[in-house]
Amino acid sequence: MGASEKRYLHHRTPQRFTPLQQLKPTERLGQWQATGNEPLFRLEGQLPWAGWNMLEVACDRNVSGIVAELSVETSKRVLTVDFPIRMGKVTKRLVYIPWGVKRVTLKPVHTACTFSYSHFRFVWLTPAFAYNRLLQRLVNNHQHYRDLSPSQVLQSLKQQARKQSRKWQSLAREDYDSTFVSMSTRRHYQQWIRQVERRRAPYEHEIASYRDFDCSVVVALGKQSIVGGDSLTSHAMFESLKALLYPTLASLAEQSLFPRKALLLLSPSQHRLLRSWLNEWQRELAFLEVVESDTGSIASQRVESTTLLKTSWVWFLRPGDRLANNALFHVAGIAQDNPEACVLIADEDRLDEHDVRHSPQFKPEYNPDFLCSMPYMGRAVCYQREVLEPLLLEADIEHANNSDWLDYAQLLAVLRQERFTPCWFAHVPHIAYHGVHSDPETSYVPLLERHFALISAEARISEGLLPGSQRVQWPMPDPEPLVSLLVPTRDGVDILRPCVDALLERTDYTHFELLILDNQSTCTEALAYLKEVEARDSRVRVIHYDHPFNYSSINNYGAAQARGSIIGLINNDVEPTEGTWLTEMVEQVSRPEIGCVGAKLYYPNDTVQHGGVILGLGGMAGHSHRFFQRDDDGYMGRLKVTQNLSAVTAACLLLRKSVFDEVGGLNETHLAVAYNDVDLCIKVREAGYRNLWTPYAALYHHESISRGADDTPEKRARWLKEFDYMRRSWGPLLDSDPAYNPNLTLVHEDFSLR
Repeated sequence: MGASEKRYLHHRTPQRFTPLQQLKPTERLGQWQATGNEPLFRLEGQLPWAGWNMLEVACDRNVSGIVAELSVETSKRVLTVDFPIRMGKVTKRLVYIPWGVKRVTLKPVHTACTFSYSHFRFVWLTPAFAYNRLLQRLVNNHQHYRDLSPSQVLQSLKQQARKQSRKWQSLAREDYDSTFVSMSTRRHYQQWIRQVERRRAPYEHEIASYRDFDCSVVVALGKQSIVGGDSLTSHAMFESLKALLYPTLASLAEQSLFPRKALLLLSPSQHRLLRSWLNEWQRELAFLEVVESDTGSIASQRVESTTLLKTSWVWFLRPGDRLANNALFHVAGIAQDNPEACVLIADEDRLDEHDVRHSPQFKPEYNPDFLCSMPYMGRAVCYQREVLEPLLLEADIEHANNSDWLDYAQLLAVLRQERFTPCWFAHVPHIAYHGVHSDPETSYVPLLERHFALISAEARISEGLLPGSQRVQWPMPDPEPLVSLLVPTRDGVDILRPCVDALLERTDYTHFELLILDNQSTCTEALAYLKEVEARDSRVRVIHYDHPFNYSSINNYGAAQARGSIIGLINNDVEPTEGTWLTEMVEQVSRPEIGCVGAKLYYPNDTVQHGGVILGLGGMAGHSHRFFQRDDDGYMGRLKVTQNLSAVTAACLLLRKSVFDEVGGLNETHLAVAYNDVDLCIKVREAGYRNLWTPYAALYHHESISRGADDTPEKRARWLKEFDYMRRSWGPLLDSDPAYNPNLTLVHEDFSLR
């Protein structure tokens, strides 16, 4: 055995992955196909030693959101650990292996797909090293230990252990394991309902404090609510109407906080069929009022209802849909806490044919560009009666019975009111509505065109990348603004050359200057390329920054010498995928209300590297939908629609130079390397601008190739210092991102459940 082999005796790599079920090899060497949801390997040869081990796995696959499961069996018990697999990265997870291992099995994926391993091993660790890593992960990823130091976390664990008469190591392992739990909105929603939602049920005294909430519920039946309509027999019509209305009325009867009034509007013929049945409901629900309406359409019935009601708040509940049991209670609480609010937006989900809840829509707070991209606010919307513009609902006869269209039209009408401010919207972070019946194929392009015409905004509206979504393209300023693209670099010509050449050759918007900010390059080939490209293209300027590496200082130095009215922060390892990327970003950033604009970035393997930045992930910030497949829609379609986000990465970020100067540029004193882009975006948002991410500008990003990883003691110390500065400066904002949702994870980047 050689010296190098002795040195790595603590590295253990299984020699064989023996398929046990739902697995078969493909024609490609080392690649496997999972044929079902329960594939299973047995690992053989060089199994992990007892004690702490770091499990390291790199797995390529053709689906997103994969969670693997490792099971270690002894004669006395079976230890099972879950770990989400990061695409294109090595996933690392501490595992405590008991003595006497008899068998180790691996569930590699949870769905049918193809996959392969490029790295899989166990690394035995000393307990001291393992606990150091464990405590640091708790600091970064566990909400109970946010803003504590590792030593303070250890002290907290020991205090908890004394109270519970347990070992602190056991508590630490449980808390550590919880940071790897990824509760998918698709696979684990029922578990979340049982374990999380039901624990939040209000007490009676809490409900009593909102008895004065002045809200009515309106159910407008319209003439076209029943498939078959007038062709049905009277008995069949009666049964269909009863089946449609029963769950809706039952949900009102089950409210922990009753509405002031529930108004049911239906035609005279419908009322004749249902009179006796509805009389029974009215005896049970004293607040239920039945109104015969000759107006016919759902739109006109909604208009009529606003003239009949005197309550402050109105909630339009579709026939067949249900309010969650505590819907009005949660809405009342948010209304009380937000006295300026006029529109309350709650989270919602859907019911299948067996009344099983699915597809939860955990929404962000008011997000105007997201709202113009698609009707993300959905059905769980409660209005102050005075802000409704009912006449708008009468204006489009073609869609008078399309509830999805009407709901969207009402929200857009609110935006057009003269007194409107963003504080009119408040978010209710609870599932308050269970919906059925929807038409995802509805095109809202005419509705958006009318909306922008009414506000005299020159925007081009076209179908979006998803059914029921829109792309809004804003006019290019005249004359076209000069854009100054700042590209810091040092040596690494093999990285820089494809980036610069692609920017020059693959950018349709040509009115830009490319400032290559050279930070002490010494490579002869790199220096020669800088001279060559500057001579070749008049748009290129090489600016020398002869000081130690400081990303913020380098870009501030470049911005000071930029001639353009728009600044573009561009990493030297990005490449455009198509020519229109800069056109889209310039059109967006030229809007006076917009601050920073970010792009959709891909890894070279065509998985998502950046879908925007979500504050709070990992204790600081993380990239939305990282490692998702290129064609994935993302949660609520968010990988394919323009939206407002709190931050975007400076790997490709545009903002107006006036805004950059207004907020003082990048923080070169405290954030020399990390988080300076997040800090910049937060400063811009705090200055009153909206940051924006667009999927219509796409580039490849070879992430941090030029700078390298933070894998030395010096780099880690610097990172910890910058992390601490951000937590001290922006802690509360980092933990409550308005573009996210408090029911979603702060550990993973996949919009899984918290």
